[in-house]
Amino acid sequence: MIKHKVVIIGSTGSIGEQALEVISHHSERFQVVGLGAGRNVKRLVEQARQFRPRAVAIGEQSHYPHLRQQAGSVETVAGEEGLCYLASLEEADLVLVAVSGAVGILPTTTAIKAGKTIALANKETLVAAGDLVMKLAGVHGVAIIPVDSEHSAIFQCIRDEGKYLKNIWLTASGGPFRDYRPQELSAVTADMALQHPNWNMGKKITIDSATLMNKGLEVIEAHHLFGVDYDRIRVVIHRQSIIHSMVEFIDGAFIAHLGVPDMRIPIQYALTYPERWDSPALSLNPVAAGQLQFEEPDTSRFPALELAFAAGKKGGTLPAVMNAANEEAVNCFLRGRIGFLEIPEKVARVMELHRVINHPDLRQILEADAWARECFKSQL
Repeated sequence: MIKHKVVIIGSTGSIGEQALEVISHHSERFQVVGLGAGRNVKRLVEQARQFRPRAVAIGEQSHYPHLRQQAGSVETVAGEEGLCYLASLEEADLVLVAVSGAVGILPTTTAIKAGKTIALANKETLVAAGDLVMKLAGVHGVAIIPVDSEHSAIFQCIRDEGKYLKNIWLTASGGPFRDYRPQELSAVTADMALQHPNWNMGKKITIDSATLMNKGLEVIEAHHLFGVDYDRIRVVIHRQSIIHSMVEFIDGAFIAHLGVPDMRIPIQYALTYPERWDSPALSLNPVAAGQLQFEEPDTSRFPALELAFAAGKKGGTLPAVMNAANEEAVNCFLRGRIGFLEIPEKVARVMELHRVINHPDLRQILEADAWARECFKSQL
């Protein structure tokens, strides 16, 4: 049996770990050829010993000596260059980009240029550089398969009927504070925000889900992945997280993707597309799921969603600036340096101060990202 040869960039994070669970479940059909992490050397070494890849990479240069000492005979590389090296390994068929933040942009573009199929779990790549990335994928004939549960759902619902598409409906759980009054939101702590009601995710995406910024990022991502104008992308709060998203066609038909809230399902689909294999995830019991509810998002309490729509519609370097400022804000919130309600406030301020460059190249996007981070820090 021919094995699918996979590189995972972000292997020690939530998506990476769950991807390795899927791969272990189908060990006879997958071969891991590369693993990359940000700074978690201990876990990366454990994974390397279990899956025996050709090479491993650590993004944080200062951790490289420890990795080199512990990795044994496995090839070791470091830094942004190391992650890009993994992304272009000759024997790899598919590269799963599962890092969080703008750090995913260069490994993704490197993998595309190397002709690898991309399983994309790094939404910031398309938020910051979607026009460039999608154009590059088209030039090289590379498929970008979404891993986010919402975009995987849309991808599966549209299939070959894109020309009949009317609207995309992105569902959002609403996060842990969907019923909080404004005065209650001011007292939210990081520990509270990390308790997502439905999903088990990394810290960054969990905080973004609590502010609704995650859904805003997904709106921009959907625009690029599916070539749909922003006025045809709708967001609806769906507390149960059973319907992962829906598409509306011109004849009035809706097609929805349902399943238990388990990221291993969309991860596996991205790894096995266009085939479907048995999954380690539980099956949905529609009767046990009970009522399915839908509500409009409250952007007065959660303004991050509107910030993302505004950034996406303006385009140019503004989405990259918004994304970078949000990353900095989330990090500050997790460290207790700013309050929950200050996250969108400070992001909005950085966006206001930015002079947008239309039709930027990759260098200008990365420079805008760096500018936003410095601008954010100057506001503290």
